[in-house]
Amino acid sequence: SGIKIMLCGEATLLPLQNPDEWFPSCQGMITVNNSVSYMIEPLANQTHSQGHVVFNAQSLKLPVGTCGHYHGDGNHSESLQELIDVMAKPQQTNRGRRDVSSSMKYVELMVVADHAEFVKHGQNLESTKMKLLEAANFVDKYYKSYNIRVALIRLEIWNDQDKITVTDNPYSTLSAFLTWRRKQLPQLPNDNAQLVTGVSFQGTIIGLAPLKAMCSEYQSGGVNSDHSGSAVGVAATMAHEMGHNFGMNHDSPGCCLAQPNDGGCIMAAATGDPFPRVFNPCNQKELEHYLSSGGGKCLFNPPNTSVMYGGQRCGNGYLEEGEDCDCGEVEECSSPCCNANNCTLKIGAECAHGVCCHECKLKSPGVMCRPPSGSCDLPEYCDGKSESCPANFYLVDGSSCAGGSAYCYTGICLTLEQQCLSLWGKDARPAPDLCFTEVNKAGDLFGNCGSFMGTYRKCTERDAKCGKIQCLSAASKPLESTAVAIDTNVQDGQQKILCRGTHVYQRGQGNEEQSDTLDPGLVQTGTKCGENAICFEGECRSASFLQADECSAKCHGHGLCNNNHNCHCNSGWAPPFCETSGPGGSWDSGPLITHSNLYLVLVFLVLFFLLGLAVLGVCWCCKQKLLSTKSPTLPTTQICIK
Repeated sequence: SGIKIMLCGEATLLPLQNPDEWFPSCQGMITVNNSVSYMIEPLANQTHSQGHVVFNAQSLKLPVGTCGHYHGDGNHSESLQELIDVMAKPQQTNRGRRDVSSSMKYVELMVVADHAEFVKHGQNLESTKMKLLEAANFVDKYYKSYNIRVALIRLEIWNDQDKITVTDNPYSTLSAFLTWRRKQLPQLPNDNAQLVTGVSFQGTIIGLAPLKAMCSEYQSGGVNSDHSGSAVGVAATMAHEMGHNFGMNHDSPGCCLAQPNDGGCIMAAATGDPFPRVFNPCNQKELEHYLSSGGGKCLFNPPNTSVMYGGQRCGNGYLEEGEDCDCGEVEECSSPCCNANNCTLKIGAECAHGVCCHECKLKSPGVMCRPPSGSCDLPEYCDGKSESCPANFYLVDGSSCAGGSAYCYTGICLTLEQQCLSLWGKDARPAPDLCFTEVNKAGDLFGNCGSFMGTYRKCTERDAKCGKIQCLSAASKPLESTAVAIDTNVQDGQQKILCRGTHVYQRGQGNEEQSDTLDPGLVQTGTKCGENAICFEGECRSASFLQADECSAKCHGHGLCNNNHNCHCNSGWAPPFCETSGPGGSWDSGPLITHSNLYLVLVFLVLFFLLGLAVLGVCWCCKQKLLSTKSPTLPTTQICIK
């Protein structure tokens, strides 16, 4: 009646002193608790935005849709019963609380709207922009609980014409979009890019994205069909596809703890009404595994707030110009160093957040703030000036690792051994090359080098080790609950070899033949497939296209190239090109003054001090001897102890 509530930007409720005063274009989602949300939008045809409508978010109807991350095939009767058994078997879920990394991570997101999306909004730039801004805001909210902030740093609307070919084929559209993104990266740097299209994809697919691709120069992104009149529907799809980039699979039975009328789970294979808006413990486990394995290395540097959308505001959790600190809203701030109400440091504090801040004081330069997570990662050090650890740097893609038997890719040393262990467990190992050649030349569900809209590609002999991974294992079945074994007997002379592949079955998407661009059962992109050769999307390509050797050549044999294409010098050599003496490290990772260096300095200081005392002692003794020779009549005894 006389009470009005306004919501703008983030979910902040502001009571109005004058009930007749309304801010323009007020819209968004009000979350009361985990199961109750309300939408607020301006009434149609309201030129002065005086009238608004508030309605229960659960009443928003979304068309049922699916994600294209699916590898089903109804033509193989020999696997049908096993697939049925997998679906029927009750799943065990660990519902215990798990620790998520305390380090805040940031996704610098670029969102692109194609021409069809622009037309869908009446060719109105402002209307299109507002919908996508709101969608990005929701995605940020969904990921906040995992210490991940999604910062929209670029919004591009193709209001004139599309810059790629966008069709109702989600696979070709995704491929074209990721290729376009990679070409734009030097001018438009981002961690992840999402295309929102007004085109309806074939079948029930509403989104598509590669698995475990976050931060990849080639594959970090997805495509999303705008299937809803509300931004919340777009946000649900976008968060889902980004979830695949983060290594999350579709939910297995028993994973989603949310009731259907509470909104459902974001990583469900199919979506409908009401819209999903929560993650679950299974998603958290997969995310933690992906990050702890070295994934998502680009996420540890705060975004450039000057290019972020949403405007500067104290309490948004981002350190912006004019702020000493920002620990979020007053009710969520737990920092003892920061005044949440005005984003200033408390008296005596030098800093408030970040791993280079300890008890409100900056750590000394050279203190390691992020140790390497593996053989392809590089350490970072505090610089004594900033509370934040430098961005996470790692060896450039294509660098040699594992004693020359593998290559680094997105900061991870990818080996067939590691992939077999992750699929089959203890004692699993790669099968002989003959298994890869014989199985993957079939070009079917069980052996292939990738697929496109249900058509499997036969592997050439060169590409065979980039197709379905073949392992040797005594396990009864793969570790993944949604995976089934694909066993093939291959004759090698007098010996019979049991080659074991996997098929990952994604539940909840019917019987349509719809394959994702990245099959989890394929050898991972970045895996070595021969001398100076690397797997890339099912093909064995020359590793020279990654230009790792060309980059490292400028380091004069005294260092390796990092992912910023700068030299990380060995100890004893100075950046930038490792050709003169110095402490080592790079311009990117902070000063290489470790505790061991400081210890050596202290040792030398102590030695010099003791040496000085010894010299003074000798001089004193000599002086006493001279005095005794000048006074022989005085019987004295001089004892010098050196």
